[in-house]
Amino acid sequence: MSGTDDFDLKMLSLLQGNGRLTNQELSELIGLSASQCSRRRISLEQAGLILGYHARLAPQAMNTEVVAMIEVRLVDHRHTTARAFETFVQEEPAVVDVYKTTGDADYSLKVAIAGLVELNALMTRLTAGETIGHLKTAVVLERLKEAGLPTLR
Repeated sequence: MSGTDDFDLKMLSLLQGNGRLTNQELSELIGLSASQCSRRRISLEQAGLILGYHARLAPQAMNTEVVAMIEVRLVDHRHTTARAFETFVQEEPAVVDVYKTTGDADYSLKVAIAGLVELNALMTRLTAGETIGHLKTAVVLERLKEAGLPTLR
């Protein structure tokens, strides 16, 4: 993050917590003018440090009240196998996050779905492509913190 200073870092932190902050509100929180905040925000966006602004939705808003973590081990490590799996997860709407990992699993997935029937159907779709050698699934019992923010109780 070369080229960023303490003001930029503070701005990034504040926007991560609330992407709807106006430049005027940012100026009051970090001690710069609104026009300076505007220029800095644009610069941070152009530098690719701000990737977007998103609404944080309640799970029931999208009928995705069940969250599961799935560890995936591929059948082999050929490029075509990995590419087929990665294409599947990119196109699968239930898959929220995907991480290529070290250790026993090749990938870790976070999925959000309506219920256990949908989770079972997703697992059937995952294994249908014959790229997966092993799945290990854990259903989330309670969401304590997501996207770096505590969940509402």
